[in-house]
Amino acid sequence: MDLKIPNHVAIILDGNGRWAKAKGMPRNYGHLQGAKAVEQICEDAHNLGIKYLTVYAFSTENWNRPKDEVDALMKLLRNYLSNCLKRATKNNMCVRVIGDKTRLDKDIYDTIENLEEKTKNLTGLHFTIALNYGGRDEIRRCVTKIAKKVEAGEIKPEEIDEELINQNLDTAAMPDPDLLIRTCNELRTSNFLPWQLTYTELYFTPVAWPDFDKNELLKAIEAYTKRDRRFGLVKEE
Repeated sequence: MDLKIPNHVAIILDGNGRWAKAKGMPRNYGHLQGAKAVEQICEDAHNLGIKYLTVYAFSTENWNRPKDEVDALMKLLRNYLSNCLKRATKNNMCVRVIGDKTRLDKDIYDTIENLEEKTKNLTGLHFTIALNYGGRDEIRRCVTKIAKKVEAGEIKPEEIDEELINQNLDTAAMPDPDLLIRTCNELRTSNFLPWQLTYTELYFTPVAWPDFDKNELLKAIEAYTKRDRRFGLVKEE
């Protein structure tokens, strides 16, 4: 089969805790292995010709988890981000973080700002990490930005269209995902990119995220290749 490689793949990274529990290990061990899986899948995606990869790493709802788990996730995030610049530079990877970054600790926020600035002109894989991200929250923040522009007289209400909304979302200047993958057999999108996923193909797998590898990614792309992609009445070539 000749594979049709999607331009933009989004992934909901699910099952780290359950994977660890099944092995008699603490949940934090699952998150650690999940972070390693992210590193590998970035390399695999780039080698396959995927241009954009977006992962759902930490949602606005994740703050409701037990404090020790959240603290461990933040520690893991610090380590991941501090090492990400070296990997991104080596692999020519442009890194971007979406979500409400204002709730993150200042050192994490500053690391993200530095990472985005240092990699913004790199031309390989465009890798986006959703941190403290919620789709409804993104739309709320977008509406607030547009309302302020209307209030300031910069635009008129009747000038608000889909393109203006796109320009004020966290994902501005990014193409919408062609394929969404969710691991560990959960059959929902969980407040992830609700505006952007309107025409996205969905793929669900029982494989937990730490076990998701290049072969599993190829299975998802094979399923995507078989889909009859249509937008309105025009078939996508």
